[in-house]
Amino acid sequence: MGTLALTADERVRDVRFSEDSLIVALMDGRTISVPLEWYPRLAAATPGERRNWKIGAAGYGIHWPELDEDLSTEGLLRGAPAPRPKRRRPLSTQGRRRIRAKLK
Repeated sequence: MGTLALTADERVRDVRFSEDSLIVALMDGRTISVPLEWYPRLAAATPGERRNWKIGAAGYGIHWPELDEDLSTEGLLRGAPAPRPKRRRPLSTQGRRRIRAKLK
């Protein structure tokens, strides 16, 4: 039994949002749907800011100029959420003493 392999075209055709998802249509007919909470800037944006997107990176990226947000179809297909900011651990007493000593 043979299979027919179609050529994948992962360029962006359209972008839309549901109440809780980012939905990206690709040129080859596939649709990627990911949780909006994966992208905090988009989740916090107004509907107007979300609608103001541009295709970039030769068709393989999406850019929201008002939000300074960029996503790639590669990352979306991989299921890669936006990196979370690292949480800073509080300095130990010893760490605070070292910093004070350097400042003197």
